[in-house]
Amino acid sequence: MKEKETIKIFTWHVHGSYLYYLSQGNYVIYIPVNREKSNGYVGRGETFPFGTNVIEIEAEDVKTLDFDLILFQDDDNYLIHQYEILSEHQQTLPKIYLEHDPPWGHPTDTLHLVKDPEVLVVHVTHFNKLMWNNGNIKTEVIEHGVMPSPANFEGNLDRGIVVINNLPSRGRLLGFDVFQEVKKSVPLDLVGMGTQEYGIGEVLHSDLPAFASQYRFFFNPIRYTSLGLAVLEAMMLGIPVVGFATTEMAVTIQNGKNGFIHTDINYLIDKMKLLLKDPDMAKEIGAAGRETALRQFNIQRFAEGWETLFKKTIATSTSTSNKYTYENNSIY
Repeated sequence: MKEKETIKIFTWHVHGSYLYYLSQGNYVIYIPVNREKSNGYVGRGETFPFGTNVIEIEAEDVKTLDFDLILFQDDDNYLIHQYEILSEHQQTLPKIYLEHDPPWGHPTDTLHLVKDPEVLVVHVTHFNKLMWNNGNIKTEVIEHGVMPSPANFEGNLDRGIVVINNLPSRGRLLGFDVFQEVKKSVPLDLVGMGTQEYGIGEVLHSDLPAFASQYRFFFNPIRYTSLGLAVLEAMMLGIPVVGFATTEMAVTIQNGKNGFIHTDINYLIDKMKLLLKDPDMAKEIGAAGRETALRQFNIQRFAEGWETLFKKTIATSTSTSNKYTYENNSIY
């Protein structure tokens, strides 16, 4: 393969918004689809405006195609799906395991699933890498990247918005109890799949920026997770973010400058009330948050980081001949 040929990545459709942002890079992504549209096999779907470099293929045809690298995105991909769908040769290709989450077991001692020294584990935040017990496996961090918002913050509604899919069924982990407590003191609307009983319900990803732009602030009630793309999309929109000073939020939001964070719910409620009372402050805080998002989470840095890492992984893998000449540039 020549240096200028496009890299061919095979992965599964696990996190739609992440896959959409990942697809902004200079490579081709192949994703499988089956008749049942089972987990990971939904294909392109209709939610995200994927470009022509995201190619949907029938699951039964995967074994006949030529790829450069396999990208796993959850445990099922790694433990089950690869053996069901990939040929013996494809199973020997360079591999990356993309870890979207912090450990759900003990927050510092949980040993990561991947033990194979040939498989690179990529964490989406430095917090995730810190908390996982990665053992002796190879790890990298590529921080999130999101597209610039197609809408501008208006803040005309004297209300806050929460955007989390299936929050009621996901309970304390994602802060359903926090949402219910805060809603007693501050007007909040909940958006997302599976939230109709407690909120507005699903708003399509393409419609969400314009919808959210009318709210005075964005509240993230999650105690413990990765740095959510919904938070970064809100920051890119210019809506002020309020949340907990935990996980990667603690190094993303500077309290009182580009958002409000704390571990005291009453403190956060006071700041929400302040934003409702002072629209000018909301615009100022939101604008600072947007500057942070444009600087730290811009899509070009993200896509170029992935392209560089794909090339490096292919070139240095012992399971394949070196197809690329890799120059040792930083991925950050």
